[in-house]
Amino acid sequence: MPKSNSSNRYKMHVKKGDIVQVISGRDKGKVGEVLRTIPKTSQAIVKGVNIRTKHVKPRQEGESGQIATFEAPIHSSNVMLYSQKEKVASRICYTFTEDGRKVRMLKKTGEIID
Repeated sequence: MPKSNSSNRYKMHVKKGDIVQVISGRDKGKVGEVLRTIPKTSQAIVKGVNIRTKHVKPRQEGESGQIATFEAPIHSSNVMLYSQKEKVASRICYTFTEDGRKVRMLKKTGEIID
């Protein structure tokens, strides 16, 4: 019997620390760093993108409540790797370096990311 879809991990084109540009949705055009990836749902948390607010109730007596803001995950298909040198978003391809390491390369600029 095949596994359910929720337990599968997806191969993602972005990693933690990558600089990406949002290509669709409310935050289209924003550039930020990937803070965390969630391979199970193929989502990423990007700094400064998809900001949500949460009203936090006071926990202790005399403490005041507050409104906390945080970044919510967005789907990895809505982000594209971004070249800071060329200021352009690009798809990626996988190539090998001279010493045989497999690295990610931006298709538009030929820039190696890893």
